[in-house]
Formats: sequence, structure tokens, C-alpha cells
Amino acid sequence: MKSLSVRSFTLFAAFLLLATAVVAQQKQAPELNRTPQLVRTTTRHDLRRLAYGSTLTIIGPPDSSITIEGWERSEVDVSAEIQLRADTEKDLDLLAAVNTFVLDEDANHLRVMSTGTHDKAFMRSVAKKFPKALLGLPWRIDFRIRVPVPIDLDINAGRGPISISGVEGNVQLSASESVTNLKLTGGTLSATIAIGALKLEIPARSWRGVGATVQIAAGDIIVEIPAGFSGDFDAQVLRAGKVDSSYEELAGASRGVDPRTLSARIGSGGAAFRFTVGDGVIAIRKQQ
Repeated sequence: MKSLSVRSFTLFAAFLLLATAVVAQQKQAPELNRTPQLVRTTTRHDLRRLAYGSTLTIIGPPDSSITIEGWERSEVDVSAEIQLRADTEKDLDLLAAVNTFVLDEDANHLRVMSTGTHDKAFMRSVAKKFPKALLGLPWRIDFRIRVPVPIDLDINAGRGPISISGVEGNVQLSASESVTNLKLTGGTLSATIAIGALKLEIPARSWRGVGATVQIAAGDIIVEIPAGFSGDFDAQVLRAGKVDSSYEELAGASRGVDPRTLSARIGSGGAAFRFTVGDGVIAIRKQQ
């Protein structure tokens, strides 16, 4: 856990600087709106056996959506739509040869790794004479993945929505820009996002596991918990924003005079939940 905490803190510090730079750039720089005329969408499906309690690693492309759902089978089912854009069919053929993903597996670890024009090292190794005019063209992969319920997840994403539900295990997640929805009841969660929002829904009165650490450089965190929930909460907004709690059992929380911080134990305590935002709002509310 200590190594994860150090990794998470370092990543959050980098994302905090990145978010500040991106927001400033968006205010100053005009957008280039040219979009290639042709679009090609291909569908791919893979099914692999993976024992309960194993690890799934996902390394996404710069733009993607990732949906992960738990199911009662010791298999990982990967469905993906790969969307490419270019001005000619010949260019689409060239892009299709490199913009994709590969699966790498051993006895207890499956890796889903994107490859493509965004990866300079990959392009140097497999496509040294690839046309430079095609390197910056937009493309994306939309993943829908079903996994065993007891599983560890390690997700490294770029821009795009992420949804995870019905799994129990260690979840490590990072994204540069994402609206993320999580519906979890246990394990160890560590999520770091540069720009976007994260909603954590806990549909149980106690968390089975260590707890959760969520960090967003610029954006909002929404936490929904049921009545009678037990846990220890620490929430902090580092710069502009506030901690907004409408959950009645947090009414007597230790807040001092700063609306940007909250520290409280509710129910009988237990799992630790730590939420940090650079600029934005942290909202903790009762599940409807």
C-alpha cells in the first residue's frame, strides 16, 4: 500500500500541474477544427480464461471509453469498437495496421494494451516509414469488458468515460481527462484524474476492504452512500471550491472554519476514504 500511495501522490502532483496548464492553454489557443472526411469502424471480440483473483491491466489509447462489469465466470470477455479517421481509404488501411490493441497473458495476469500512432517507440519499431501526415489523425477505441467478480484492475487511460461495476479487488486507475462512474462495495481503490469528474456509488452499508483514495486535479467528486453507512472520511479541496455534504450523519463533522475540508467518522468507522480535489467540489450525499 505504501508504494501505491507514493505512486498515487506523484501522479496527482503531475496531473495538478497538467490541469493548470491545459486550462490556461484552452483559454488562449484557438482550436483546429479540421476533421478527416472518412470514418471506419471495426468490431473486435476476444474471450480469455482468467482465474478468480487475477489481474487485468488496461493501457488505453489517447481517446477511448472503458466499461467494465463483473460476472460469475472465470473468463474475460473483451468487445471493442475501433474508430479511425482519414481522408482516403488507403490512409485508413495504413492506420488500421497500427491503431489497434493486443492481448498479453500469463497464468494470472491479462494485459490489454493499445498500440498506434500515439506511441513513438512502437512506431519506430514496426513502421519507420509511416507517413508523418497520418500520425496526428484522431482515432479511438470503445471497450466493453466483462471480468470475474474477484479481480484486481490496473487501468491507464487517456481521454474518455470510464465505468466500473460489480467487481471486488484492488482497483488502480489513472486518466488524463475522464468522467468516471464507479459502483463498488469493497477492495482497495486508488483513482487519479487530471481533469473531469468521478462518481463513487457504494450500495452497501460497509466497505469490504481497506478503503478508497480519489484525487482529481480539476473537477468534482461525488460520493453516494446508503443510510447507516460506516467509514472514516477525509476530504480536502486544495485551492478553489468546497466540500459539500448533505449526508445527515456528517452534520457534526470536524470542519473548523474552512469549507474546503472535512474529517469525520460515521457509524462504527472502518474503511478509510480520502478524497482530494485541486479545484472543484467534493459532494458526499445519501444514496437515493
